[in-house]
Amino acid sequence: MDELLDAVEQDEQDLYEHLRLVVDKGQSLLRIDKFLMHRIENATRNRIQNAIEAGNVLVNDKAIKSSYKVKPFDVISVVLPHPPRDTEVYPEDIPLDILYEDDDVILVNKPAGMVVHPGFNNYTGTLVNALAFHIKQLPQLPGNEGRPGLVHRIDKDTSGLLLISKNEASLTQLARQFFDHSIARKYIALVWGDVSEDGTVTGYIGRSVKDRRTMDIYADETKGKWSVTHYKVLERFGYVTLIECQLETGRTHQIRAHMQHIGHPLFSDASYGGDRILKGTVNAKYKQFVQNCFDIIPRQALHAKSLGFIHPGTKEFIHFETELPADFTAVLAKWRHYIHYNQSV
Repeated sequence: MDELLDAVEQDEQDLYEHLRLVVDKGQSLLRIDKFLMHRIENATRNRIQNAIEAGNVLVNDKAIKSSYKVKPFDVISVVLPHPPRDTEVYPEDIPLDILYEDDDVILVNKPAGMVVHPGFNNYTGTLVNALAFHIKQLPQLPGNEGRPGLVHRIDKDTSGLLLISKNEASLTQLARQFFDHSIARKYIALVWGDVSEDGTVTGYIGRSVKDRRTMDIYADETKGKWSVTHYKVLERFGYVTLIECQLETGRTHQIRAHMQHIGHPLFSDASYGGDRILKGTVNAKYKQFVQNCFDIIPRQALHAKSLGFIHPGTKEFIHFETELPADFTAVLAKWRHYIHYNQSV
């Protein structure tokens, strides 16, 4: 009976989002509803204001009004109900770039801009909606509601390889490989700065206390999950560097957060500060050049290039690679031309 009560209490806990934020010492006066909009994932201003009116937002343990202006070192506590989720997946006839398919697995080259699975604000038009139409019956395991067939995922604006299971046995076996970190995955990324040498980034990755939509790297194991990324320099352009990243673990935003952590945010990554000029000259010509590059690739310059795994049916190791998409190729060509021209004049 106690175990059942614990389970019920856990289910109720899952319906709510409990946050505790400590305001930075340099924070200027700002209405609390506006402040929280930028720090709570998927939160609208109306949702925050309703929570404030209900007394679910406390500042220094006291209820406040929406007009309250946050000050440095304020301690903000928030309890918000999670938005309801529709876990049923509706098949949609959306074209897929399928690189490989058999009775057990399907390998897709996902374009940038496509959401992987249905969720808040994205219940249609996702990769899973397309897969449900193509495959008809995708396997689903407990705890994976709304994400049938998926054993991993990549961000909406990241392009590249995604592996999907077509039956429960395949899903179980591949999930184990991802859990054991035996899947071989390599990504190509364009990052800000001149990366001096190959290296490895480690740390515990967890939600940022400043912005719940992003991740931070911590030294404290209680604040996140262990993460490891190995990176290798492929090509240097002076102000930016093309690198290859090999994942040892697969955490949310891992490469994006890791590279920002070591001072090399991904080029054009708005969430991690890469969508502004971080290296280079201050002249107008250079600024216009970089803006033109942002226009070419208006998303983080990250591509899931290769994927290797033990096939759940044949038990043999198989490996796949895909070419860089057009926007990534175009921005690299532009940087190569810029460096060549400026070195020759």
